[in-house]
Amino acid sequence: MTEQTIPEPVAAFIEAVNRHDEPAVLDAFTESGAVDDWGRIFTGREQIKGWSDNEFIGAKGTLAVEEVEATGRTVTVIGDWRSNHANGRSKFVFDVDGDHLTRMTIREG
Repeated sequence: MTEQTIPEPVAAFIEAVNRHDEPAVLDAFTESGAVDDWGRIFTGREQIKGWSDNEFIGAKGTLAVEEVEATGRTVTVIGDWRSNHANGRSKFVFDVDGDHLTRMTIREG
């Protein structure tokens, strides 16, 4: 695998995820930001936190990045997701607005 540069703010978000920094993960989203986890939508800080407590940060998740593609305001990251909730190759598509995320979509990688 070649070293790939992950654009900001996605790089900082992934670093926060991998160190299980819940406040930094939640702060990465806009106020109306959303997570689409396999079709289940969680909008706003409270819903994202509830989801994350069980399935993301609370599950001690980590992402080993394997592929990165950036097009306009969309950054796609494919990697090996490991957590106490789910494991496997996953695709994370981030919609970026300035220095925040407006949406993170998770699907099979």
